[in-house]
Amino acid sequence: MRKAWQQLCTWLAKNRSLVWAAAGILLVDRLTKVWALLYLPQQPVAVCPFFHLTYVENTGAAFGMMKNGNFLLIFVMLAIVAYIVYSWRELCAYGKAVQWGAVFILAGALGNLYDRITLGFVVDFLDFRVWPVFNVADSFITIGGCMLVLSLFIQCGKKREAK
Repeated sequence: MRKAWQQLCTWLAKNRSLVWAAAGILLVDRLTKVWALLYLPQQPVAVCPFFHLTYVENTGAAFGMMKNGNFLLIFVMLAIVAYIVYSWRELCAYGKAVQWGAVFILAGALGNLYDRITLGFVVDFLDFRVWPVFNVADSFITIGGCMLVLSLFIQCGKKREAK
């Protein structure tokens, strides 16, 4: 047990910026969702013509899929978190962009997982009117996913060119 604790402490020291980023994402996500829960009225608030703040209790996944699928989505989020943690060393071999992408996905997944477990839904409130309403965690999951995909495609392309 002591050796595992020492390894964790060593890893945290080496990856301080990733840990702080994940903590920051989680903090901003929680603060904005609490603000939305407490202060957003039931009617959308127009910030500008193309952006509104619209409080939504999302019991499904993206784009309104799987409404009331909270239990299954909790399981999916736990599986994603477990996969990232389990595969961390392998992901690190692909470089910094993949590491950051994985951290963004992990932090976003944990933010939405917290909502699903504690509230039974995810708080969404960012509304650009041409896209489903979303939140900070969703943004980082999307950015992280794009970073992972682009990084892996670029690396696969480089390996093909080297052959």
